[in-house]
Amino acid sequence: MSFITGVGLTAFGRHEGSSSLDLMSTAADLAISDAGLKRADIDGILCGYSTVAPHIMLATVFAEHFGIRPAYAHAVQVGGATGLAMTMLAHHLVESNVVRHVLVVAGENRLTGQSRDASILALAQVGHPDYEVPLGPTIPAYYGLVASRYMHEYGLTQEDLAEFAVLMRRHALMHPGAQFHDAITVADVMQSKPVALPLKLLDCCPVSDGGAAFVVSREPTGETGVRVRGCAQAHTHQHVTAAPALSEFGAEIAVARAKAASGVAMSDVRYAAVYDSFTITLAMLLEDLGLAGRGEAAAQVRAGHFGRDGTMPLNTHGGLLSYGHCGVGGAMAHLVETHLQMTGRAGNRQVRDASVALLHGDGGVLSSHVSLFLERTR
Repeated sequence: MSFITGVGLTAFGRHEGSSSLDLMSTAADLAISDAGLKRADIDGILCGYSTVAPHIMLATVFAEHFGIRPAYAHAVQVGGATGLAMTMLAHHLVESNVVRHVLVVAGENRLTGQSRDASILALAQVGHPDYEVPLGPTIPAYYGLVASRYMHEYGLTQEDLAEFAVLMRRHALMHPGAQFHDAITVADVMQSKPVALPLKLLDCCPVSDGGAAFVVSREPTGETGVRVRGCAQAHTHQHVTAAPALSEFGAEIAVARAKAASGVAMSDVRYAAVYDSFTITLAMLLEDLGLAGRGEAAAQVRAGHFGRDGTMPLNTHGGLLSYGHCGVGGAMAHLVETHLQMTGRAGNRQVRDASVALLHGDGGVLSSHVSLFLERTR
């Protein structure tokens, strides 16, 4: 048994003069304070990777910078799934009595600390070194290929994909820390600059500076307990040229394993936090996870199903698409928002019921998947 006892999140966007370690420290301080703990209480640390500060021992570099001496330290790298993979590892560590309080932290000054070309070069390495990278595709290009095939098989249109960008922006308008605060429409998405057709600029997450952290503990430290009920992973491929059929990607496998581990049924879920690096990512994952039928997620967005006041509120902070994306910390913001919702602290974003939540992270090109169920216990 483990509990998320505290969360911390910076605003996302531009943080001039702040290093990755600075942003991580800010988020970590917030999370430890939120848990009602002190730095000395932290005996384990899990750290996400940083493309801006690619140190081979980033976890202990941060521990030294932050002034803690943990009994356990580890850095994790599975792309966008890293945040939830670290949560799963922290859960197992405290459940097996290796440590008592694990600080999970990530952050990058990816917007101000890295040039556009350097960022593209770093992210391009997700491709196969022989069969993909020499041809020059970027991350959006890989997702553009997947989007084209998915649209062909399930009848989605570009306007359908635009609905997800509009929803995430609508949610971001209610969060003061979001990178974007200008409302957009489907027409705005359609008229935005082509990036990797069918994906356009507003179909893609931005590059951001930011940090996120949370504490995973053996027991609750506050009045409201948020328990990790169960979690699981699946890894079907690394490179898109080796990917299975669209209906056989890892999200379905991961969530099925997580349901088996937790005893939670999809009908129990009241809030969803799903990785949304691109609009196609969100559309596919919602359907892979069973939160919508094949080809039906966009229609459910239009019907208000995934809105703050809908049946299944989704990414109420604005997600990667509009809150922002600072690397590993980007997806961790989904968990921070979930915790705020589950503890009744989301302010004007508060949903009616977030007693059971499903979180899902995706790394690579829908390559690595982590599904996680959280439950409010009191």
